[in-house]
Amino acid sequence: MSVQLQTHKCAFCGRDVAPGHGIMYVRNNGTVLWFCSDKCRKNMLELRRDPRRLKWTAKYKKGGSLG
Repeated sequence: MSVQLQTHKCAFCGRDVAPGHGIMYVRNNGTVLWFCSDKCRKNMLELRRDPRRLKWTAKYKKGGSLG
């Protein structure tokens, strides 16, 4: 009998969140968001930043206008 642990992706930066680590945030509508750190949680939920505009995220897109 083998147990497979599930990894998640950070909802903000896109990094892997190892089992037993990170923050699980559940919205009122039932959507589950996983964050690798408090830095990512604050940037998404409190500061409402776009991860495509921050160089330290995996979702960063180089170039001009994103919209």
